[in-house]
Amino acid sequence: MAGYWDGPEGEDCPRRAWLTTRVGAAAGLVGTAYRIILMQPSSALAALQMAAADSVTMATLGAVFGVTTCLSAQIREEPDGPLNYFIGGCASGAVLGARAHSYMTGTTACLGFGITAALMKIGNKEGWRLTGPPKL
Repeated sequence: MAGYWDGPEGEDCPRRAWLTTRVGAAAGLVGTAYRIILMQPSSALAALQMAAADSVTMATLGAVFGVTTCLSAQIREEPDGPLNYFIGGCASGAVLGARAHSYMTGTTACLGFGITAALMKIGNKEGWRLTGPPKL
């Protein structure tokens, strides 16, 4: 997500939403490729429908996350707070629950996406690294 972390949060919302939408669509395409390989749809049309539905769903989740985090940062006037990312992740989880027609899926995804996004923000803010040598 080159460029997403550039500049203060709560500004340039359309660009941030576009970046998260692209990441969501890419993740949807990768997930769809695995799903098509594992589930083996009956026809090429079924595979295309599966790919379109999954990619659009993931792109929508990315867009909801990007818009919600940006608007939350503007409304709360606290641009660097991890709560903005929790709210964005939770909103994306709620959309996923609505797509699945399941309250339980929405609640679980809200908490999972929200906590993951908040930890991602905290880690970025504090310089956490997943790979490479530790900073001393």
